[in-house]
Amino acid sequence: MHSIRWVFSLGLLASAAFHPAVAEGFDREQILEQMKASRPLDLVVIDQRDGAQQYTLGIFAVEGDSVDPEIRRFKLWHESPDNLLIPTESVNCGLEQPLRVTRGTSAIYVRKLNPGGSMNASTREDHLVWWAACHPELAGQDPAGLADKARELGYSTELIESQEVLRLPAP
Repeated sequence: MHSIRWVFSLGLLASAAFHPAVAEGFDREQILEQMKASRPLDLVVIDQRDGAQQYTLGIFAVEGDSVDPEIRRFKLWHESPDNLLIPTESVNCGLEQPLRVTRGTSAIYVRKLNPGGSMNASTREDHLVWWAACHPELAGQDPAGLADKARELGYSTELIESQEVLRLPAP
């Protein structure tokens, strides 16, 4: 029953986005409250900002792969005052080659990560998502402070981070 309400709410939000006349009937606060009310029950918020750059990042529906136990698939919840995106992504939690795989409109991005090692602002989200999917008990913790935990789990913390961009064929 909850999933039907959730799908209906998302459908309502999507239709409002594509039909300006419908969207005018709602105020911004109403839409934000509907988005919050439609959050999945298993959503774990891993990053959140208030104020002018209000933003919520969460992870839900995390599943292991039946063939490779190091792979996790999940859905992300990117919520901002004017948008809601729910992409499906995956990570590799292995000690040898931890990575995050995302998909854009024109490419697939494979980001090799260094759990517990040095990182920069541009890879912070990658690390937040990776830790939440691979080690849910650490979801939402600042990845910059997880070096000792990473070493305890067997990660070297000295891997080279990189990104591969795999272009998709034009439609």
